Amino acid sequence: MFRNQYDTDVTTWSPAGRLFQVEYAMEAVKQGSAAIGLRSKTHVVLACVNKANSELSSHQKKIFKVDNHIGVAIAGLTADGRVLSRYMRSECINYNYTYESPLPVGRLVVQLADKAQVCTQRSWKRPYGVGLLVAGLDESGAHLYYNCPSGNYFEYQAFAIGSRSQAAKTYLERRFENFVGSSREDLIKDALIATRESLQGEKLRSSVCTIAVVGVGEPFHILDPETVQQLIDTFEIVREEEAAPAEEEAQPAAEQDAPTDQGAAAADQGAAAAVDQGGSPMDI
Repeated sequence: MFRNQYDTDVTTWSPAGRLFQVEYAMEAVKQGSAAIGLRSKTHVVLACVNKANSELSSHQKKIFKVDNHIGVAIAGLTADGRVLSRYMRSECINYNYTYESPLPVGRLVVQLADKAQVCTQRSWKRPYGVGLLVAGLDESGAHLYYNCPSGNYFEYQAFAIGSRSQAAKTYLERRFENFVGSSREDLIKDALIATRESLQGEKLRSSVCTIAVVGVGEPFHILDPETVQQLIDTFEIVREEEAAPAEEEAQPAAEQDAPTDQGAAAADQGAAAAVDQGGSPMDI
């Protein structure tokens, strides 16, 4: 994207029908650290990559608890994410005080989208430069929504946002049909694998990722690093056990190829003898 005469104001349309400042806010989401969400019938799991500005600094918090039944993971400007999560907490408290029941997830997402949309048509405001994955559980079941800076919102079975999230999306697209009937442990395992895919070669450790869970009989909470590391270690053991049978299957195939290799070696020896006698290998 390049600066032009149509991006100085969020209310100025370009001749192509685009609002550049809104697109810039969506680009800020793509530049943020990756956030991943998955849901089954009973649980929703959020995962995010902890990215520090330098080796001397700590990482910024990317997952926030909104209520006992709702939590969010963000990608983009963390400051904007904190403001929106505070707004969501206020809405949940007001609804609970008025109606003495938890705020439905879908209604909160609509209110959040309306708040983001107002910033796209006021010249003295700017769009929020953050994308939110909203995980929640209400009477209609488990939900996972993505709120965009443009004011749009979508419900997903699984989704990933942020930098280097395409690899995680590819994994989720291959596996999403199994998520509906997945257990809590399987859902966390898939979230860890998707997080590892977004790291692109960096070793998966509890210090570089955060996992949060909400489900039936389980209020929204963030797993402590020790628990996450145990889950990662268990996952690595499973991978090694799965790799062992594959190696055993490869050994018989190598033994079957051995006679062929011996025959080829004998042919090479014959060809070499023919060359020594003045002939060419093609004469054999």
